[in-house]
Amino acid sequence: MNDADQVQTTPIFEVARLARAVLDQVCTVVVGKRDSLELVLAGILAGGHVLLEDLPGLGKTLTARSFAQALGLDFRRLQFTPDLLPADVTGSFLYDQRSADFTFRAGPIFTNLLLADEINRTPPKTQSALLEAMQEKQVSVEGVTYRLDPPFHVLATANPIEYEGTYPLPEAQLDRFLLRVSFGYPTREEEGEVLRRRMSRRQEEAELAPVVNATRLREMQAALEDVVVEDSVGRYIVELTAATREHASVLVGASPRGSLALLLLARAKAALAGRDYVVPEDVKEVAAPALAHRITLRPEMWLRRVDPSFVVHEVLDRTPAPASGALPSYAAGARAV
Repeated sequence: MNDADQVQTTPIFEVARLARAVLDQVCTVVVGKRDSLELVLAGILAGGHVLLEDLPGLGKTLTARSFAQALGLDFRRLQFTPDLLPADVTGSFLYDQRSADFTFRAGPIFTNLLLADEINRTPPKTQSALLEAMQEKQVSVEGVTYRLDPPFHVLATANPIEYEGTYPLPEAQLDRFLLRVSFGYPTREEEGEVLRRRMSRRQEEAELAPVVNATRLREMQAALEDVVVEDSVGRYIVELTAATREHASVLVGASPRGSLALLLLARAKAALAGRDYVVPEDVKEVAAPALAHRITLRPEMWLRRVDPSFVVHEVLDRTPAPASGALPSYAAGARAV
């Protein structure tokens, strides 16, 4: 983004420390899902949007609210329903009798972190109201464009498409999500811990103290530009994405936006580990969350209930990972100058 040059960067070791503190804070409320929560935080640090897809009641909404509190972000929740209109998302012009003119009333999308709750319960027309905001960080209403203040992130929750009253998300919108994360059912011990913590706090809502604020988060995000990616790792990312297009079970593979998602998320994983360089393991850890939702399987695969993440894991097994320790060419060129 254009104003990124004016944002001060945070040292990578400090990014890792603050990220651990944020995760520790969120984990006081969301029990036993630290790996999934780390993926969500990686998506936010990478400047992207996150789709939380799972069965109802598994903590998706709680996760979004907890991250908003721990990151010190302005937060709004929008419940998506079948009768929701695009203007309910973006805002609209209303006639002001005092000024005898139309004034713009901003919708809930004008925030730092928007929880789009049950996004696939609304028709595609309303879902598409998010597309411009998610990609361009702006909203156009009746020919007037309004910029969204950074940082801006959408954390959307979705129920499985087999559930009654859900609409499949359009491929163009799925592609706007940097990654898709699922939590799954907790273990019995984790579920027991949820009950104990609920009794301990003596109220339904959990309030978390902010660890950082919006300005500090932007500094952490800017620091990811200092995380270098060696050429062979870059080629590995491209090979993985291209291999999804050639898989026998796939009708439509991941687009180049999938390669960019792998790059950004691998950088975020490296930063979370306190490293200023990406290793192939970073790419492997984010491959399924970054690519699976961008893959369209052949119809016969749906009948066999094959999951797209299975394709990604097969691609990972077949694609050799690099072992080079060389400097990236773009960094070497910059140093030479």
